[in-house]
Parts: sequence; C-alpha cells; structure tokens
Amino acid sequence: MENTEQMFQKQTKRDFLKYILGGSLLAWIGTILYPVVAYLKPPKQAEVEVTSVKVGKLADIEPDSGQIVKFGNKPVILVRAANGELTAFGATCTHLDCTVQFRKDMGVIWCACHNGKYDLTGRNIAGPPPRPLDPLRVVVQGDEVFISKNV
Repeated sequence: MENTEQMFQKQTKRDFLKYILGGSLLAWIGTILYPVVAYLKPPKQAEVEVTSVKVGKLADIEPDSGQIVKFGNKPVILVRAANGELTAFGATCTHLDCTVQFRKDMGVIWCACHNGKYDLTGRNIAGPPPRPLDPLRVVVQGDEVFISKNV
C-alpha cells in the first residue's frame, strides 16, 4: 500500500514538473514570436483628411471626357460633358466598391464589375448599384480646376 502511495506522489510531482516546464517553454516561445509578428504587421495609419485637390488646367481637360483623380487615398472621377460642364463624383461604385470609369461611347459613368451605369449627374440608371455616386464640388479658379468636398 505504501509503495503505491509513493508511486502516486512521484507521478504527481513528475506531472507537475511537466506542466511547469511545458508552460515555461510556451511562454518563452510567445516572448520570442510576439515581437517578430508585431514587427512584421504594418501599423494602422489614419486616413488622410483631404478637403480639396488641384486637378490641373481647364484647357487640358477635353470636352466629353472623364478622368480619375486621387482625392487623398480615394479615387474621384472628374467628367467634362460635351457642353463643357464639369462634374465630379466619388469614383467608387455604390454596389461593390469597384472603381467606375467614363464611357464616351455610351455617354455614361460605367462600372465594369457588374455593368452598373450612372448618368452624368451621378444618378444610378442601370445595373445593380443601389444609390447614386457621392457628388463633389468642382471649382474653377482662373484656368485651374479644383475638386473639393461638398460643404
């Protein structure tokens, strides 16, 4: 009886040591891996707050054309209609966030992802987009064109 009790105590001491050493090993691996993973993961950067961007000279923008412009870290589409009127919208489709483009042959702003179409006022007219494009303000100062947020 005494012999089995001693074996039971040895077994529990041995198990206790296994747990302690195993836990220590896991903690050591964690202290090595955590800084490595934290170093490899890029830090989160705040979105750049942009209120206005300079597009270029009015003479360089052809009538009946469109171009994509960076507005901070988001795309914006600037459209110059055949009559010379300038409009700008967020170039992100309201369906699945694809970038839209101007299609001169169709006379619309078009999303290639699912054939979504917007008229030149930004209103959704065909396809799956659920709402119009987000409008922006176009300001012409002298011969320079600027796009700014609607305030």
